[in-house]
Amino acid sequence: MKKYHHRLAFSSALIALAFMSVPSAQADDGKNPTRIVLGYAPGGAMDAFTRIVADGLKKHIDGPILVENKPGASARLALNHVKRQPPDGKTILISSAPLFTVFPYTYKNVGYDADKDVVPVAHLADIPLVLSVGTQQPYKTTKDYLEWVRKTPKDSGIGLVTLGGPTQFGIMSLNKAAGIDLIPTAYKGAAPMLTDEIGGVLPAGIDAVASKLELYKAGRIRFLGVSGRKRSTVAPEVPTLAESGAPGFEMASSWYAAFVPAGTPSDVVIKLEKALISVVNSKDVQEKLTKLGVEGTGLSKEELRQQILQQRKVWKPIIDESGFVAE
Repeated sequence: MKKYHHRLAFSSALIALAFMSVPSAQADDGKNPTRIVLGYAPGGAMDAFTRIVADGLKKHIDGPILVENKPGASARLALNHVKRQPPDGKTILISSAPLFTVFPYTYKNVGYDADKDVVPVAHLADIPLVLSVGTQQPYKTTKDYLEWVRKTPKDSGIGLVTLGGPTQFGIMSLNKAAGIDLIPTAYKGAAPMLTDEIGGVLPAGIDAVASKLELYKAGRIRFLGVSGRKRSTVAPEVPTLAESGAPGFEMASSWYAAFVPAGTPSDVVIKLEKALISVVNSKDVQEKLTKLGVEGTGLSKEELRQQILQQRKVWKPIIDESGFVAE
């Protein structure tokens, strides 16, 4: 009889220990911090964007909110970190598009499952690209630039910050559609690329509007055209590349969106979705994002999921045809 009681007591202790070790989203008392993780270093456009959103979330979420920068492996390090966190709504990934729309096709071993390791929460912002040139260049429109490229093909280098993303594949699409041969020249960051652009060393460069907006407003560079299907609200006077006769960049704009670890309860996801959309759509945040060169969107998790699928359909055949493999 004593042996039976010992077994019963031991089993009860194990059960109690198991329940103590399981994290619970419902049991949160608001004291645990919410951590917002991004895969880029402090000081960039995504870091500034994330901190604006984090500040706005304080009105919707109890407890401290921390921004954690985990740069490395083209932001894949951050995603791999988030996917291993408890699915309790306390860890949020802010990601750009390539991790979900391009990398699954360019890396032989990307290191995560874009559809199973994390789940979409909300589409937060569009990040339009812009083709820009130094003000001393003879071409003042995209049409002029393409004509110049056809006449001087040996000087057809075009700057971009990273290979293997929508920018590079947009250039490939443009080459095919326009019958030209723009040669991508990769830089380690926007700053050195813009230095060469302003100095006239680089004929043209394409990168996020956010990285170039101040120079454009100061009259140091000229904007020729933006990516996407419609003009950017950040610089509405600049035509799209498509309407300027340079197709291929309709789906090349990047975006920022929020994700949480797979297994996060649906009610927690919905709460975060509503909070994030409310923050991005607020007037003060919209004004801050416009100054940053970012277009706040505030779209649902389902709209985000559909956009990912649409962009994959565009990029996969282009990537397959190019034979590009990321290292």
